[in-house]
Amino acid sequence: QVQVAESGGGSVQSGGSLRLSCTASGQVGRMTCMGWFRQVPGKEREGVAGVYTGGGSAYYADSVKGRFTISEDDDETTVRLQMVNLEPEDTAIYYCAAGESYCGFGHPSAWSYWGQGTQVTVSS
Repeated sequence: QVQVAESGGGSVQSGGSLRLSCTASGQVGRMTCMGWFRQVPGKEREGVAGVYTGGGSAYYADSVKGRFTISEDDDETTVRLQMVNLEPEDTAIYYCAAGESYCGFGHPSAWSYWGQGTQVTVSS
């Protein structure tokens, strides 16, 4: 099993920046990718950014390209999401996830491990 835990988040005004961190522990060798999703009440969870572990490529949802950057630490168990130029539409609970065999955004439930989530609130 893999345990995933997020940190960071909080409240910021429109145009501001925040950074989220996520650390995986346990059987981390099972991970193929790590990523960030977000969810607002009444809507489906959506993928935001992902990265293939071990120095692999990163990928983003169109809505955040150019504003969000995902990075992986050298230990390959921590990923960070740097968010700049935040908009009220970015307000959501942000979840970190780790994938074993599936790393896409089309089926969030196929990701293997999830954190508890952290709130990001952007005010106008």
